[in-house]
Amino acid sequence: MALQITQQNGTFLVDGQLNSATTTSFMNHFKYIIEQQQNVVLNIDGVTEIDYDGLAGIKTLTAIALRNHKMFSVIGNGCKDIYQDFNCSQVA
Repeated sequence: MALQITQQNGTFLVDGQLNSATTTSFMNHFKYIIEQQQNVVLNIDGVTEIDYDGLAGIKTLTAIALRNHKMFSVIGNGCKDIYQDFNCSQVA
């Protein structure tokens, strides 16, 4: 399934699989959005699968936003692997 990104009330809804096949276009799309907006909210309720590349892409976008003094938030109850990885990386 291809990755679909829509915007609703200022929140970007991501549906589908965020994996090695879709991460490059996902990253390019959100790099541009981060440049254009002060606050980016990403809702992952519709993410059905995420692999290492997809997770690394979200981490990279977070770092880009931080460097540019922008807000980048990930919300929703999508793929639980995202939360497990972020919780483990914040323990140290």
